[in-house]
Amino acid sequence: MAAALESAWQLATVFTFLIHETAFFLSGLPSLLFERFGLFAKYKIQKKSNTSAYQNRCVLRLILYHVCVNLPVIIFSYPAFKFMGLRSSLPLPHWTVVVSQVAFYFVLEDFVFYWGHRALHTKWLYKHVHSVHHEYATPFGLTSEYAHPAEILFLGFATVVGPALTGPHLVTLWLWVVLRVLETVEAHSGYHFPWSPSNFLPLYGGSDFHDYHHRVLYTKSGNYASTFVYMDWLFGTDKDYRKVKAMEEKEGNKDM
Repeated sequence: MAAALESAWQLATVFTFLIHETAFFLSGLPSLLFERFGLFAKYKIQKKSNTSAYQNRCVLRLILYHVCVNLPVIIFSYPAFKFMGLRSSLPLPHWTVVVSQVAFYFVLEDFVFYWGHRALHTKWLYKHVHSVHHEYATPFGLTSEYAHPAEILFLGFATVVGPALTGPHLVTLWLWVVLRVLETVEAHSGYHFPWSPSNFLPLYGGSDFHDYHHRVLYTKSGNYASTFVYMDWLFGTDKDYRKVKAMEEKEGNKDM
């Protein structure tokens, strides 16, 4: 019994952390390398590039934050997840349960993240907390999780609230973690490719939508949602972005 409990603890904490790290660095490193070596330049959203030293600074601080903030949070939150019903035993949930839960997590996370992120753009919170994330006005994939420790905890709530409420199977939680990582890395990649998800998925924001948020003044940036575009549309926080896109489209038509 004790061995089973220890195994469940290790799967839910250490293995979850390793899954996150693997998904994050494997998906985030390509855009760093693209920028460093000038690859796929025509798909780069901003012409500016980060120096190698600035990229390395990001990576080193990420490792520090992940080990000193993310891992302890995963470990100490395990009892709460266990209480809410998190399980790792067989049988695995039906695929319809997995899909419905992950879809719910995306919608709920986007809603909570929008309001939390918007709050971080108020003057005091931006100056003392969120400005760390915006040190990289030209983002690349790994900058998605580069943030003040207080922000990691604050906005991290948006990611965990769905699973905490539903008590999923650990496999569902792992799938959610991987998909959420892939989404935020793509949004911060700094590249908009013909195969980028926003070209195919309705209401999905993606890299072009979020890159605008990084490159303009924090009081005018808008585009606060993490995954979808409808929250910013509903509350009018994407107006400046839409104006810029309309002007770009108009200028593009003139050149044709």
